[in-house]
Amino acid sequence: MSHLAYRLNFESAKLAKQAAVEMTKETGIKRYAVGALGPTNRTLSISPSVERPDYRNITFDQLVEAYAEQTKGLLDGGVDVLLVETIFDTANAKAAIFAIQTIFDDGYSEVPVFISGTIVDKSGRTLSGQTAEAFIISVSHGNPLCLGLNCALGASEMRPFIECIGMSTKSFVICYPNAGLPNTFGDYDETPAITGQLLKSFAEDGLVNIVGGCCGTTPDHIRAIAQAVKDCSPRKRPKNVYDDHTLLSGLEPLRIGPFTNFVNIGERCNVAGSSLFCKMIKEDRYEDALNVAKAQVENGAIILDINMDEGMLDGKMAMAKFVNLISSEPDVAKLPLCIDSSNFETLEAGLKCTQGKCIVNSISLKEGEQDFVEKAKKIRRYGAAVIVMAFDEEGQATDIQRKVDICARSYRILVEKVGFNPQDVIFDPNILTIATGMEEHNEYGITYIEATRLIKATLPGCRVSGGVSNFSFSFRGKERVREAMHSVFLYHAIKAGMDMGIVNAGNLPVYSSIEAKLLQLCENLLWNKDPEGTEKLLIYAQEMGKSDKKAVVDDDWRGGDVEDRLEYALVRGIDKYVVDDTEEARADSTKYPRPLNIIEGPLMKGMGVVGDLFGSGKMFLPQVIKSARVMKKAVGYLIPYMEKEREENFRLTGIDDLKSAFTGTVVLATVKGDVHDIGKNIVGVVLGCNNYRVIDLGVMTPCQKILDTAVLEKADFVGLSGLITPSLDEMIHVAKEMERNRMNLPLLIGGATTSKTHTAVKIAPKYSGPTVHVLDASKSVVVCGSLLDPKKKNDFVEEVAEEYQEIREDHYDSLKDRIYVSIEFAREHRLKIDWNEVPPAVPPTFLGRKIFDDYDLSRIIPCIDWKPFFDVWQLRGKYPNRGYPNIFNDATVGVEAKRLFDEGQSMLSRIVSERSLSCRGVLGFWRANAVSDDIHVYDNANNHIETFFGLRQQAEKPANESYFCLSDFVAPKDSGKMDHIGLFAVSCFGVDELCKKFESYDDYNMIMVKALADRLAEAFAEELHTRVRKEFWGYSDDERLTAAEMHKIKYTGIRPAPGYPSQPDHTEKTTMWKLLNADDIGTQLTESLAMIPAASVSGLYFAHPKSTYFATGKLSKDQVVDYARRKGQDVETTEKWLLPVLAYDVN
Repeated sequence: MSHLAYRLNFESAKLAKQAAVEMTKETGIKRYAVGALGPTNRTLSISPSVERPDYRNITFDQLVEAYAEQTKGLLDGGVDVLLVETIFDTANAKAAIFAIQTIFDDGYSEVPVFISGTIVDKSGRTLSGQTAEAFIISVSHGNPLCLGLNCALGASEMRPFIECIGMSTKSFVICYPNAGLPNTFGDYDETPAITGQLLKSFAEDGLVNIVGGCCGTTPDHIRAIAQAVKDCSPRKRPKNVYDDHTLLSGLEPLRIGPFTNFVNIGERCNVAGSSLFCKMIKEDRYEDALNVAKAQVENGAIILDINMDEGMLDGKMAMAKFVNLISSEPDVAKLPLCIDSSNFETLEAGLKCTQGKCIVNSISLKEGEQDFVEKAKKIRRYGAAVIVMAFDEEGQATDIQRKVDICARSYRILVEKVGFNPQDVIFDPNILTIATGMEEHNEYGITYIEATRLIKATLPGCRVSGGVSNFSFSFRGKERVREAMHSVFLYHAIKAGMDMGIVNAGNLPVYSSIEAKLLQLCENLLWNKDPEGTEKLLIYAQEMGKSDKKAVVDDDWRGGDVEDRLEYALVRGIDKYVVDDTEEARADSTKYPRPLNIIEGPLMKGMGVVGDLFGSGKMFLPQVIKSARVMKKAVGYLIPYMEKEREENFRLTGIDDLKSAFTGTVVLATVKGDVHDIGKNIVGVVLGCNNYRVIDLGVMTPCQKILDTAVLEKADFVGLSGLITPSLDEMIHVAKEMERNRMNLPLLIGGATTSKTHTAVKIAPKYSGPTVHVLDASKSVVVCGSLLDPKKKNDFVEEVAEEYQEIREDHYDSLKDRIYVSIEFAREHRLKIDWNEVPPAVPPTFLGRKIFDDYDLSRIIPCIDWKPFFDVWQLRGKYPNRGYPNIFNDATVGVEAKRLFDEGQSMLSRIVSERSLSCRGVLGFWRANAVSDDIHVYDNANNHIETFFGLRQQAEKPANESYFCLSDFVAPKDSGKMDHIGLFAVSCFGVDELCKKFESYDDYNMIMVKALADRLAEAFAEELHTRVRKEFWGYSDDERLTAAEMHKIKYTGIRPAPGYPSQPDHTEKTTMWKLLNADDIGTQLTESLAMIPAASVSGLYFAHPKSTYFATGKLSKDQVVDYARRKGQDVETTEKWLLPVLAYDVN
């Protein structure tokens, strides 16, 4: 029926448009007709023949033609939107985009374009292998109004990938999943209610703008989805998504930004530059040619250059065949390609075969501006970045000013006329050959470097590249000299702003390791410092002989001690002797009693040197990769000895079943976006040698895989590692997802860029489980042991939590230019509770006050938290003896702490028996509703009698996080649901009288009495709150918590107090006292609103399960003015009470 394609689309579009118009008239709500362009039943990236991986049964041009016919039918039929959907192969989508943009350019009125991909399983990839981020980069040149996902997965499986989409685009996000996964019969069992609730959670978390349903969904599903999300706010589009990065993609994304290291473009897949590769292509040995590409990747290439320009080759055919073949090899296809040719048709042949976002190498103004613009427009339509050579109608630029002028002219045309993103413009200011014997060529290196410096300074956003091998072409055949020249040239060019270069990634010597004489000769040649520099370098090269690479084998370093040899091997990536040297070190049991000592000693020292060289620009990524291989080889040699050591330890314990006797299970992963794993591997080795079962998920690990593995393997810990800065954000994301999935496993954070401060400030607050920064491998065993030991765990976790809280406080106190949102913005982003789904707690058992006179101390004492008691006396044990009762075991303060505790117990017994202290309290419940930031309190007849005024957080938070106010935890008045609020005040009386008996002669006992009275008052508040939850309010009547669990706030509800972080305004106590009449029990407020007696506690009760403790933080002027107005106070008075939390200077 292909001959009916236009008519079918035209007629269906007309019907859809007619229906949309009718529904708009009927409902008054604008409806739209969306024309869908599906994936077709062919794929450009996958061969239908296993035997012929380069074969395709469809071409790019055929797909463009088909999509164009369909698009015209839809547009002529009147659709408002074009939707390219269910994309399992991004190359197909690029053909659709090409067709759409061509039609728009031919005169059709433009309509918005939506693009929706399909992730086929939990791997997070399309059928053709792309990740979600790579997919977004590949299709963003289509300027889609919406980007998203549909089909293949249900909402629960799709969530992490939709979240990834939202973090990768400034477009709106569309999501229409299947009704779950199909059952064994291919049917879908997920009900409309389930689908609706799942998508509602997407909307509530700010992930989506448009939602719907795909396979298995019915009209009932769509109705349930619409009902579920009708009150949800749409996702707010981010203002910046890698705006200062060049974004490229293969199967995986590549982002080149201001802090990206030099990008190696592998050069060996070039028939003009490699005679071996050229021979393979000519002899149709494409599998061998593919191995060359693999070797480039293994040697550190970040982008792969492909060139088929050779007189005896059909360049277009060869390019298409090789690019298609690359698609069958994931290890190569993950890289972006640089399609390289002087023939534009050959360039197009390559572009038509790749689903990723490529670089085109190259175009120029050589044939005039019109030709330049036409080619640039086509390249942009294919969705590629472009390299522009410094040529114009007059020829090649050789001096600095001409290079800059031509690049500036090209930049203006591409950005202003063609519409290129500046980040997609890459200039090659011509790396020309030096040392040719012609004097005018001697400064070509200098002109490139200085032109690069000016281009980067004057053309914002652009990148600079170049073909490095040209620089040394006059020394062809002298490979060691050429490689040294390349290393010296790059060392200086990178500092000037060179971002990338076409270079043999595996053959770059480390700048600092170049032999001193050769280095000086190369430096003199580059900077034209020696008129005889060329002749001197030629003499040097001739002295090395024709086979210099084989002749120069310098083993002098083998004469050093084993530590120096290991370091030398690591820095230079030499693995020839590393096993022998590692064994020599292992055999020295005096120096290295354990194999682990070798890893932590000379091996780690050598890797430290590698890191320093890399960071200073004296070492490139390929060398680092080689160093890592040497490290892994050494560690791999040591592992059997470590395993043997572990087994011997087992034998000593008498346990035969080694596999069942692991101390614990840890899941380790380098997070998504990071490929560095040496540190993580060492941690795994160390843990393994200490009897831990280590599950290493490798590098680039998606969040969902980490979580799924932890659950499947019943892990005791999750360990995240990362070296690059973006890894830190991914760690935060993992922490959030662990919290969302209600996990409670300890989360261990490690890696070079991580820190205790970042962990405390950014990661730990996102996860309620234990979160610990592990400084190095040796600390991992201590941390894991402490977290597994039931006697140590609670104190260890508490110790870390307290330390991290102090770090957070210090951090935020140090921020001088904190950003604060307006109070209107904060209110719009308040905590939004679905009061139908999570209704208010049950009504209290009574309304009004209840007084407790002379409360039974025997009920209070078991609730005492003894830790603050020791704090009063400045007795602080060290981990693991931090808290009560472990403090008694502390080597420094344990004995004194035990003596103090015994004397406290003796004093407490006297107090009880002599009734010298007494506890009285009052609590009450009232009807209440929230009105914006305030809580209105009502009497039994529902008359408004008092108002508690609230303060809301204003310090800027990450997107989708709420700005809390206490009123958020009470049902709003407009919800139609009546809620309640509780108040309390408790005190310990008789303290002053008892202290007077000791004051004249016994300071010790006076302090003891006050410390015990404070503990009794706090314990009384804990006891009453327990009875409120279980008896007086009764919303947790099945609660069964120990005192220790209560002290850690394991219960539902909160009891915040005015003057404390959640409501820092002490004047709110006056409203409490009006309602409680707390003076009746003898608890009074001073002029400064302090409570008398000093051993007193008061607060409000909130029962909703979403209620949580928080700190308002600093407050901006706009909120303070509004707060004063609501309270009927002048601003000056309000500022006085709020002075410690003001974000501005009142003076």
